[in-house]
Amino acid sequence: MTGARELSSIDAVPAAQWNALTGTDCPFLRHEFLAALEHHGCVGGNTGWSPAHLVLFEADQLVAAAPAYRKQHSWGEFVFDFSWAQAFARHGLDYYPKLLCAVPFSPINSARLLMEPTNSAARRNELIAALAARCNQQQLSSAHALFIDEAERAAFATAGWLLRSDVQFHWHNGGYGDFEHYLGTFRAEKRKQVRRERRRCAEAGVSFLTVHGSELTAQQLQFVHAVHARTFHQHGHEPYLNLGCFTQIARTLGDALMVKIACHNGQPVAAAVFFVSSTTLYGRYWGCTGEFHSLHFEACYHQGIEYCIARGLTHFEPGTQGEHKVMRGFVPTHTWSAHFIADERFRHAIGEFLAREHVAVGAYADQVAAHAPFRRA
Repeated sequence: MTGARELSSIDAVPAAQWNALTGTDCPFLRHEFLAALEHHGCVGGNTGWSPAHLVLFEADQLVAAAPAYRKQHSWGEFVFDFSWAQAFARHGLDYYPKLLCAVPFSPINSARLLMEPTNSAARRNELIAALAARCNQQQLSSAHALFIDEAERAAFATAGWLLRSDVQFHWHNGGYGDFEHYLGTFRAEKRKQVRRERRRCAEAGVSFLTVHGSELTAQQLQFVHAVHARTFHQHGHEPYLNLGCFTQIARTLGDALMVKIACHNGQPVAAAVFFVSSTTLYGRYWGCTGEFHSLHFEACYHQGIEYCIARGLTHFEPGTQGEHKVMRGFVPTHTWSAHFIADERFRHAIGEFLAREHVAVGAYADQVAAHAPFRRA
């Protein structure tokens, strides 16, 4: 083992070696996705996301890696620490730059520490230690690993990192034969509501195309990017991904990118962007040219559920927030992040805050779960 090294570009590692690591079945962790962000300026430059990937080599062979970025702000992370930065500032300390082990702009749950299966525990621990060591070596306030999996949660906790919980709403496949079989598990009034939403779209003459990345034409990509950007602009933000990034992802990830294009009178009017692994569908972006009743629910949720059932996918993560997802069969699911705070005083204060927050998050999840649409045994 040569020790952890930091890379300022994912291209410094051969794609085949990176993608051979366990964890890269998730499309957001693949070399192709991370490279597209860098190649088209979505990260790097003046974005506040400076690539600082950690890698472990044995001889010339990559054996472990972590996608990491030196951050100058907290935007695009979906684990909110703005109040921590304000507390640092009130005490005359700099919170930025900080180190982030995460997938930019993507609140998806999967491994963040990638490695060969052999000796994985030792390599996982070495990466965790290297992330923390960067804080002292580079005068960073903190290191953060977002949306980690269960094995990593235990390893970070053992290493003394602070754990933070939150709630997303996920769908789980109960072995349904089709969408009607799935709706059969709902209480009658909730089942009628979903059917009414779907009927409104059908009666309006809206139909759907399912197009994977390798099939998307240049014209379709331009439309998908334009409507997704429209959604960001409506909320006063610039889109995280540009057309060049979308185009490269479609070419290099192929069927791991899937788009539902809604058409009306033969013309595209909306699009929902998804990513696909061997087990999970990830909903990411949505946009529409106008107002169509219930179209957002149909494109982003019902169409995704149908896709999962048809493909035998076991999970569907439609994105963050949104209690409206619960009545459509998405259930509260805990997510986890890990945080190393270099300053001992702030580490103690933030740890106390997280303990209180965890209780509140658990109570919220229980409260929302009571509104799930499923028939009660």
